[in-house]
Amino acid sequence: MITSIAFTVYPVSDMDRARAFYEHVLGLHTSYHYRDVWVEYDVAGSTFALTTTEMGHTPGAKGAVVAFEVSDFDAFVQKMRERAVTFVSEPFDTPVCRMAVIEDPDGNHITIHKRHM
Repeated sequence: MITSIAFTVYPVSDMDRARAFYEHVLGLHTSYHYRDVWVEYDVAGSTFALTTTEMGHTPGAKGAVVAFEVSDFDAFVQKMRERAVTFVSEPFDTPVCRMAVIEDPDGNHITIHKRHM
């Protein structure tokens, strides 16, 4: 029986560049790293990871997408614009949320998400 998602991982081509983006641009904090080939971030009880190890996936391949829930959507979007992050999809509303899609340095897509209350 599946009880939870253990982690979500993105393959990256340059760990230093990826860490600079996820830590200094998005503001994630490292919870674990192994020899700079595997880095984990604890995000509200879930784990988001980056790896440079060969796992059969190409960085920026436009596969699965992680969606990070943010507390203040407009402020976060503004911060991404100030940091010159590429927007794949400008902010838009749905009946249940607001979201936008940005890109990391490898071209992996990241959804910025805020549920309507």
